[in-house]
Amino acid sequence: MSLAAKRFVLDQIARAGIVAGPGPDADVTIHDERLFGRLLRDGTLGLGESYMDGWWDAEPLDALLFKLAAARVQDAFPRDLPLIASTLKARLLNMQRLRVREVAEKHYDLDNDLYAAMLDRRMIYSCAYWAQADTLEAAQDAKLDLICRKLGLKPGMAVLDIGSGWGGFLHFAAEHYGVSGLGVTVSQEQADYANAHGQGLPVETRLMDYMALEGQFDRIVSIGMFEHVGYKNYRAYFDKARSLLKPDGLFLLHTIGGNISTTHGDPWAEKYIFPNGMLPSIAQIGQAVEGLFVMEDWHNFGADYDRTLLAWRDRFDAAWPELSQRYDERFRRMWRYYLSVFAALFRARQINLWQIVLSPEGVAGGYHRVS
Repeated sequence: MSLAAKRFVLDQIARAGIVAGPGPDADVTIHDERLFGRLLRDGTLGLGESYMDGWWDAEPLDALLFKLAAARVQDAFPRDLPLIASTLKARLLNMQRLRVREVAEKHYDLDNDLYAAMLDRRMIYSCAYWAQADTLEAAQDAKLDLICRKLGLKPGMAVLDIGSGWGGFLHFAAEHYGVSGLGVTVSQEQADYANAHGQGLPVETRLMDYMALEGQFDRIVSIGMFEHVGYKNYRAYFDKARSLLKPDGLFLLHTIGGNISTTHGDPWAEKYIFPNGMLPSIAQIGQAVEGLFVMEDWHNFGADYDRTLLAWRDRFDAAWPELSQRYDERFRRMWRYYLSVFAALFRARQINLWQIVLSPEGVAGGYHRVS
């Protein structure tokens, strides 16, 4: 280990108000001093992997990661090899279309018991809406109802859900607003679960790529799927949605977004959580919808994702004694790091959660926003 590397890393984390240990007053306890060189070489990938390997610990983990994010410590580090590789791959290849099902195979097709332990009863895997809620169940129902009201759902409407997950939104909308629905997902586990739990409702979930869709719908929703589309495909995505939406319809996009335009995701998140994932920016979405849609409403409640992620982490921790029979300690640390680092980034307001309402030609007389 280089003493220069150690000095550089310690100087940067001190700038964030972090005390390194071991020691009783330490914010982070370092178990392996190879960490310093690894961080300089591998950046955020090295930070996450070294935590998974047990080279350092912090509790609460999200508090430490928030300090790092808020002080923008990463910006002081030189460009690392994993980040350069991720950037080049994104520019040279269109991985989101080359490997459409990869994110399902590596993330969404994990054992449903893991998600059932972590999520609410409807298996909603996206940001909850906590404005008037104090439990995860209530906050997720509030989010689903908010979407239904923003879309102006009425009995008899046909609704398309692009990236429909375990079917929770369509089940809710059919139960409470009397609509029929079609959901599409690239996850076999999600499709099987959604169809098994939607019996008796006028909804169907198909295992298929959204680009293969045909038909016309009164309303379209996409909740937490756009992060997998990729910047090279944004225009084609919205063009497809426009072709599927009736002229007087509405489309609600619910997506995580970043403050700056990028062409790639974070190397650690891409490797371990969301293969080929990346966050859109306002500019990228704006350019992609230009000439296709009128933007009726743009709502940012990204701060609510911090609370959602920590609620998921609490449930994951509580369920670990049972989950540990199927997953090892490295998986536990990986999953806690995932939930904690995203909570920290939302808390630092470096990433956001947007709900965007779009119409093909503009709502006559104006769109009336609900909250």
